[in-house]
Amino acid sequence: MKVDIYTDGAARGNPDGPGGYGCVLRYVDTKGGVHEREFSQGYKKTTNNRMELMAVIIGLEALKKPCDVDVYSDSKYVVDSFNKHWIDNWISKGWTRGKNEKVKNVELWKRLLKAMKPHNVRFCWVKGHAGNHFNERCDKLATAAADGADLIEDNIM
Repeated sequence: MKVDIYTDGAARGNPDGPGGYGCVLRYVDTKGGVHEREFSQGYKKTTNNRMELMAVIIGLEALKKPCDVDVYSDSKYVVDSFNKHWIDNWISKGWTRGKNEKVKNVELWKRLLKAMKPHNVRFCWVKGHAGNHFNERCDKLATAAADGADLIEDNIM
């Protein structure tokens, strides 16, 4: 099955404020029916990059069987990590970068890699706030979650 996952993250007062993620999962069934699911959650204290990662993770973890997945994100942090093979270098260097500087958000990168395992995933960058309907929808979901009342703890922060 071919699935498109659109994602976005938001943080207010990055890195010490509330944040949220938004994700729209879309696929077309064998009869041509379009299906969409939306996911979002807000956190009391987090970072924008953590929320960008969470949006992708939640979208992939929602898939019940192996799929061909295009992940659309306006986050260069997420997209370039795969398309420019930064993550391969981080792993080969024991999750360090540069002069033994630890990679941030390692637990989320590991969770993302695990969520990707059963799927064929391609990362696609989209310019944020440039009229892409689903990117705009994800932005609304993420900011509404960050501004919402049901914020949870980001226990790794």
